[in-house]
Amino acid sequence: MTARGVRTGEDAEDQDFDVEEALALVKGPGSAASGHGPAGTGHAPATGHGTPRPSEGARTPDSAQPHAAHSPDARHQATPWPQARETAARAARAAARRDAAAVPLDAALGLVLAEPLAALTDLPSFDTSAMDGWAVAGPGPWDVRDEGVLAGHAQPEPLTDGEAVRIATGARIPQDTTAVLRSEHGRTDAKDRLHSTREVQHGQDIRPRGQECRSGDHLLPVGTLVTPAVLGLAAAAGYDTLTAVPRPRVDVFVLGDELLTEGLPHDGRIRDALGPMLPPWLRALGAEVATVRRIGDDARALHKAVSRSEADLIVTTGGTAAGPVDHVHPTLRRIGAELLVDGVKVRPGHPMLLARTKERQHLVGLPGNPLAAVSGLLTLAEPLLRTLAARPAPEPYTLPLKDAVHGHPNDTRLVPVVLRGDHAAVLHYNGPAMLRGVAAADALAVVPPGGARQGQETELLDLPWAAAGIGVCFT
Repeated sequence: MTARGVRTGEDAEDQDFDVEEALALVKGPGSAASGHGPAGTGHAPATGHGTPRPSEGARTPDSAQPHAAHSPDARHQATPWPQARETAARAARAAARRDAAAVPLDAALGLVLAEPLAALTDLPSFDTSAMDGWAVAGPGPWDVRDEGVLAGHAQPEPLTDGEAVRIATGARIPQDTTAVLRSEHGRTDAKDRLHSTREVQHGQDIRPRGQECRSGDHLLPVGTLVTPAVLGLAAAAGYDTLTAVPRPRVDVFVLGDELLTEGLPHDGRIRDALGPMLPPWLRALGAEVATVRRIGDDARALHKAVSRSEADLIVTTGGTAAGPVDHVHPTLRRIGAELLVDGVKVRPGHPMLLARTKERQHLVGLPGNPLAAVSGLLTLAEPLLRTLAARPAPEPYTLPLKDAVHGHPNDTRLVPVVLRGDHAAVLHYNGPAMLRGVAAADALAVVPPGGARQGQETELLDLPWAAAGIGVCFT
């Protein structure tokens, strides 16, 4: 496994963007709002020119709008795949600042700290026993008190030299205790006097107050990803809420009159695969899915839904080509959106798009074919959501391919693979309308134009549930 060397060329400066810069986009509690203008992407607002040609399996008939679908400029309008991902991240950085929020611990998993975590108490907050056994004072043997000391009880009576008391792990240490004698290291004689079976060291098995930290100590910096361990530390340190970057809110609009929500395909209609798949996938990418709405091929309903959405990101499925019922481009023109990416040089998924619809809102238009939609999700939605949430970028890596992979002459290919030891094996059923391959996959291999030979080191995009770490959490 080797690191990917992708930080080159004119995008190198943008690639250096890190979590601290992302957090600069978040307003702390009580701070003033700070707006930013559109990103300097060099893209003009959406127009009717340069519409990308349909990708594999698009619903556009051959006769529909040939001037757009087959324009000589259409090929040049598409954005190279690495640049498209950078544009998506850059678009999120250019959005207006977002408010940090106080989030209850049980809702903070997977968020990023917007304030440092400082201890609100000493840890431990009093001297405690590290073991079950006896608290003893002075040299032995010791007379043992009748009543023991349990965790969660008030301060016990002090000990005097030659005295011991039964104590539980986590219980408060009586004043003047010399050490804790573990249960397995003590025995009692016929007179019920306690003897040690080994030498007793002063202070042994006592956790002194403040051993881990003192009140006010800096525990974790801004930008820390909230993991289960972070939640435990925060609770121990006295927190009920954490000040964190909120999850980006997403509205999902499922387009297409041909889609069924239940039962078997019939009469030319097919089951909707994206409606069930996208919400949990978006949650795995750190988003809060606010709405999932089925709109069909209704231009008026789509315009109304997009215009009224208050989400940080709108995700649409299908309708991104140039056919008579492909309403995404016309809707974006009607609302005056700024088209940042109009087609990507990637297979599957070529006719995906990214637009800025409002100062604090973007729209990602996914192709309607399922695997093409997955491609669009990982190409445009993932970097945008990650940046909005101030999450760190995944560490890039490569693996050699077990077998050669055919490539597209001009475009990047994203191909489902499984990871087997020190190599990646390509899965079958990787056509744009197929989910069988990606359902069994650990990652998508990024195959460069022209293909990859057997054994060639190839960039991989982990799928959220296959990657180690917080991405496996779907809540």
